[in-house]
Amino acid sequence: MHEARVLRAWARGLPLDGGGGLPEYPSRLKALLPEVATDLASLARIRSEHPGADGSTRLLLGLADGQSVETVLLPPNGVCISTQVGCAVGCVFCMTGREGLLRQLGSAEIVAQVALARTRQPVRKVVFMGMGEPAHNLDNVLEAIQLLGTAGDIGHKNLVFSTVGDRRVFERLPEGPVKPALALSLHSTDRLLRARLLPRAPRLDPEELVALGERYARATTYPIQYQWTLLAGINDGEDELNRIVALLKGKYAVMNFIPYNTVEGLDFQRPSAERAAEMARYLHQRGVLAKLRRSAGQDVEGGCGQLRARAVASGLQQPGGVVPG
Repeated sequence: MHEARVLRAWARGLPLDGGGGLPEYPSRLKALLPEVATDLASLARIRSEHPGADGSTRLLLGLADGQSVETVLLPPNGVCISTQVGCAVGCVFCMTGREGLLRQLGSAEIVAQVALARTRQPVRKVVFMGMGEPAHNLDNVLEAIQLLGTAGDIGHKNLVFSTVGDRRVFERLPEGPVKPALALSLHSTDRLLRARLLPRAPRLDPEELVALGERYARATTYPIQYQWTLLAGINDGEDELNRIVALLKGKYAVMNFIPYNTVEGLDFQRPSAERAAEMARYLHQRGVLAKLRRSAGQDVEGGCGQLRARAVASGLQQPGGVVPG
């Protein structure tokens, strides 16, 4: 019972004693709370922060072993968190993917990002869209989701599990007591192009991915969010739009277009704002709900993985995680 109270306070970003509003802990446990608080705080500490003009704040967090991950405070009450140090999928347009996978985050390190965020702002939505592929760390991510959706008091549909698509996700997510919303990274309706953009993603054809997503959406009553990073001259053509309509019309889904966040050293460009808006309108007019989203922190060049990459390049952190003293 007392352990559950401590976890509940921590997951909600509250003092471990409940702020004085709850009955007293036993004296022996109360004496241990400062040490417990120190241990929990050491899971993720702010190494640097980068406010954006859009109201978001990108945080580079240092972990206990010297590694770092990125977390983003999203206005007015959201947070985007990481599930791995690095990522094995290798999306060609992503800085995190260039580094490869260094290690998994434990469930406590995942929840710690939310607990820290809640000391800075209210958090009612958590998106698992930061560094890493949640499907590759499924046990720890699902454990964190269960805690956040129960003791953490986050609405289940406001826990958003983002993945490139993995059959294990569609098997495991329906079994848990907390069923998160699902965001599927599509990026192209062309099987071969998608394989080039996401070279180490499971080989699920777009049609199969949408069919699996639709089944989950109908079972949970949450629409599937399809993620599409807009790359000029690559996946922003009329052919893609027509295939999106064929795939998603009549589906319980929303298409999120996200203009590419420029990464130094990568030869990709975002389409013009006019073209991006035109694409969203095109889908709306044909019965597919589409939203044009902006990657938080573009003005501070803080696309996922960039803060960590700059820390490594500047010598503030070595790739293996050691912070020079």
